Amino acid sequence: MKIAVIGSGASGLPAIKSCLEEGLQPVCFERTDDIGGLWNWKENPADGRSTVMKSTIINTSKEMSFFSDFIVPPEFPNYMHNSKVLDYFRLYADKFGLTKYIKFRTEVLRVSQAENFKQTGRWILELKDLESGSTRVEEFDGVIVCTGHHAEKKLPHFEGQEEFEGKIVHTHDYTNFKGYEDKRVIIVGIGNSGSDVTIELSKICKQTYLSTRRGSWIVNRVSDNGLPFDLILTHRLQYMILSSLPEWLSNYLVESWADKRFNHALFGLKPAHRFNSQHPTVSDDLANRLIAGNVIVKPDVRRLHKRSVEFVDGTVVEDIDAIICATGYLFGFPFVDHKAFEVKSNVVNLYKYVFPPDIYPPTIAVIGCFQPVGGLMPISELQCRWVGQVLKGDGVLPPSEVMWKDIKKKRDALSKRYVDSTRHTIQVDVIPYSDELAELVGCKPNLFRIFLTDPKLAITMLFGPRCPYEYRLVGPNTWPGARDAILTVMDRVKYPLMTRKIPENNNTSIITFMRILVAGIIIALLAIFFDKRIF
Repeated sequence: MKIAVIGSGASGLPAIKSCLEEGLQPVCFERTDDIGGLWNWKENPADGRSTVMKSTIINTSKEMSFFSDFIVPPEFPNYMHNSKVLDYFRLYADKFGLTKYIKFRTEVLRVSQAENFKQTGRWILELKDLESGSTRVEEFDGVIVCTGHHAEKKLPHFEGQEEFEGKIVHTHDYTNFKGYEDKRVIIVGIGNSGSDVTIELSKICKQTYLSTRRGSWIVNRVSDNGLPFDLILTHRLQYMILSSLPEWLSNYLVESWADKRFNHALFGLKPAHRFNSQHPTVSDDLANRLIAGNVIVKPDVRRLHKRSVEFVDGTVVEDIDAIICATGYLFGFPFVDHKAFEVKSNVVNLYKYVFPPDIYPPTIAVIGCFQPVGGLMPISELQCRWVGQVLKGDGVLPPSEVMWKDIKKKRDALSKRYVDSTRHTIQVDVIPYSDELAELVGCKPNLFRIFLTDPKLAITMLFGPRCPYEYRLVGPNTWPGARDAILTVMDRVKYPLMTRKIPENNNTSIITFMRILVAGIIIALLAIFFDKRIF
């Protein structure tokens, strides 16, 4: 089967690999001249192309962020600069021989069903060679869309904007600080992009203001004992405990943890909503810039004047040179025929965030159209593995009405939990969604069974971070190195930090024994009270 993969970034590369694992024939179309997608920084990106800032560092740590059968080199830092992320993609593509399946400088203009689609499930792609300008049409047995969900800038219109003499841009168009030296700038929006731009500009601007409508909970990359925060928060045992608590208590515990770094109310950032009701902002430096006065927090913008900005609390700041809108994106897939699926108000109906429920045969899929509080790439890889099985015919989707029921159930859960925002239409929790996909793939590990044969591994999986390697222990396309990768996570976390070695106390036998004892008791109790399949 000949499969079209659209895009060669964080989702496109594992899509190519998953097709090869299933014996399919992938052909990847990439409109730029290189792999990496938005992680391939360009100072002047082509029109419509998203890219990170030159200074962007990934918000999730390396052991939690990448693919399940290819470890990040141990010497790479725990939080990688975008150039290191691109280096990893290159290593991954070289290791598995993916680049030869990519046709660069080729844009997909349109994806539509073949005339005999109901019988064949085939798709027609209209393609443009960006070097010659010529167009052509090719036919495929399946399509995997891997273009991400940063399609169109969501740019607000402010009252009085026409008379404002300063510059108004979206963070999409901000790639570095050049031109903002000694300026007075307002950043609107406190998501991860807004926080990053605020911190960067606060070091070179005369004054930086951060305007936020709701505020936000701030999470630091560096957590307890200097470890990456996602290594601390993404534990199976911790997730099981927190998810079993009342929502108010779970929120209270996490909010108390977040407030240890700095008091959100004191700094004017505490939102009215609870922690679990909005995607948090990841930043280690924002509190430092605030307490030094380099950044001043303001509420929502009411209106603009020639050189000043008025806020909803009646305060006004003068002599503003620029407003940078970190107001997010409207995702979409304009090249896909609306008969397949379409996006309305940032809502797209996809079964498990992957398959359109009314398309049969199910030969088109979308990868990466979700927003986790954690690493996106390992989940995209799980989606790719599942899609490869379905396209090959080994995976069977349920009837359309069952898929619609699942879609509506997820949407109702999101609307009840999250604040009303276009940002929260594709939100997922890392562990349950990963496990949900892993069950479909057939690679979800059973912790109880593992404990019976390999207690050391089971203990590490229960008390340690939930790493992507777990999904290569069992099922199709297992990886022999998965067990060792899980057991040596902390070695790779420590490795890039140990540039000045200090003798350690190696007398850990008592601690190890106690962990085995406690883990055995916990797993036994869980096995009694819960169905074993949840492990």
